[in-house]
Amino acid sequence: MTPDIAIVLGIITLMIVLFVKEVFPLDVTALLVLVVFLVIGNLTLEEAISGFSNQAVITIAVLFVLSHAMQKSGILEYGVVRLNKLTERSKLLGLSVFLISVAFASAFVNNTAIVAIFIPLTIRMAQKYNLSPSKLLIPLSYIAIIGGTLTLVGTSTNLLVNSIYVNTTLAEPLGMFEFSRYGIFILIIGLLYIIFAVPLILPSRTVTTSLTQSYHMGGYLTELKVTQESPMVGRTFIERAINKNYDITVLDIIREGKVISKNIRNTIIHPDDVLFVRGSLENFLRMKEVEKVTMLTDEKLTQDELIHDNNTLVECVLTNQSDLAGKSLMEINFRRRFGSFILAIRREGAILRRKIAHVVLQSFDTLLVYGPREKIKELSESGNFIVLGEIEATLQKHRFWWVSLVVIISAVTLAALGVVPILKGALVGLILLMVLRVISTNETYQAINWQVIILIAALIPVGIVIQKSGTADWLATAMNHAIELFEPALRPVVMVSLIYLVTMILTEMVSNAATAIIMTPIAISVAFQLGLDPKPFIFSVCFAASASFITPIGYQTNLMVYGPGGYKFSDYIKVGLPLAISLWIMATFLIPVLWPFTVVH
Repeated sequence: MTPDIAIVLGIITLMIVLFVKEVFPLDVTALLVLVVFLVIGNLTLEEAISGFSNQAVITIAVLFVLSHAMQKSGILEYGVVRLNKLTERSKLLGLSVFLISVAFASAFVNNTAIVAIFIPLTIRMAQKYNLSPSKLLIPLSYIAIIGGTLTLVGTSTNLLVNSIYVNTTLAEPLGMFEFSRYGIFILIIGLLYIIFAVPLILPSRTVTTSLTQSYHMGGYLTELKVTQESPMVGRTFIERAINKNYDITVLDIIREGKVISKNIRNTIIHPDDVLFVRGSLENFLRMKEVEKVTMLTDEKLTQDELIHDNNTLVECVLTNQSDLAGKSLMEINFRRRFGSFILAIRREGAILRRKIAHVVLQSFDTLLVYGPREKIKELSESGNFIVLGEIEATLQKHRFWWVSLVVIISAVTLAALGVVPILKGALVGLILLMVLRVISTNETYQAINWQVIILIAALIPVGIVIQKSGTADWLATAMNHAIELFEPALRPVVMVSLIYLVTMILTEMVSNAATAIIMTPIAISVAFQLGLDPKPFIFSVCFAASASFITPIGYQTNLMVYGPGGYKFSDYIKVGLPLAISLWIMATFLIPVLWPFTVVH
């Protein structure tokens, strides 16, 4: 090992540790590592910025926009709901049709967008079949991941591996449906496992009937009545500093049978007003003594009491594209900006309730939100939240609503036939959508997940360093030495298995994109040292990098369903480990059959 290789391995190891520990956001860590390699001379300036002009990166960005256009039209959920109604007499058939539909949609549309679309529909389906949503939400994530492996454009991993493979070997690009040879076997195994085994393993974690029970909100929601002697009479809540003094939030005022929900802080308080409030019992009692209010009932508010004609109670998931992530509710001024209240926050299984105004929001937090129905609808349309309440699957028939479907089908078909590259077709489609005003310029920028784009663009030069420094060759040599115990005829098969296993373990700790960028140069070097065509080895990387089933942090879709499903970390291990091991064993024997080892000179 040369000093240069040792330095590169040390920096990459540090990068993986920073990814796992989440010391910085993923894109910041990637940029930091990129700058370090640039400063110490492992990269030229042109190489350092090459990721931002990489075709795979631009393709991923454009596909984000096309996925948003499809999501906006409502075509996917409308089609699935209509299809599911044909099979609603049979739960088994209904679930099978639903999962197959999600898988094939994920093959052409970004699977993060697919899960965002289908979380509300999955919860609704769980209610229809009298199941807990926790029985179906991990399966939704898994089948979306599996569906993404069916095509070149189904996941960013496939596009990245294809780009590195073409640039390194100067070979022909991988075909649009070349991944389907093995992907269809994963889909069959995955469907059988999800439909028959997963329901037996996953517990019923969430309560489908009452959100207030699910979030244990009984002790935090109640009604207070203002007496004639109350010092609040004739004053506003701001003047009496109710929130500051008691850490109590007033959700609504009931006055003479009418609900006051707007501008509550500046509303003059009258005798006999009934206040819907959130807080702790201790603070209720302090307010009762000082402000001369009475506890209207010993029973706490239930979900039914909270929901009426104007207001409703729903769960929302904060999307990873929201500008609210990294800010507290106080900084956001959530109440004024969105006209609603956050009653509780669920994060990775734990429920946060006290002092939530100071809680810094994170992507995929699940929020219990109370507010006017029209404001909740605005939340859903803002792009910041996935609203989990019951929805109506309707086509959004704005002008040219159907163009997004035509564009995606055309781009994929032309690319599959080799008429035009996928990037050219996708770019033409994107411009067409903007010219026809199916999506606006602002929507285009907002639809792109810039953290993912920056992460990948910053990591691609890291892949160049791994190759240029000799690190890939050194690691490939070490791996080849490790398999020398086996018969020469078996060594290629063992190497495919080893690459798959290492990639699968790595993808559970860091992002699938980072794993693909690190492992693809190593897989290609291994193939060249064995004198074999790299295809079996790079496909092993492709499928293993997407096989993130064991932890919620390895793949975004797993994290998206964490809160709504009320899961624990151990749930992913219980249900994901058998699937991951099964697919590893299948890949070991099937990938060499589908892509035979070919000697190259």
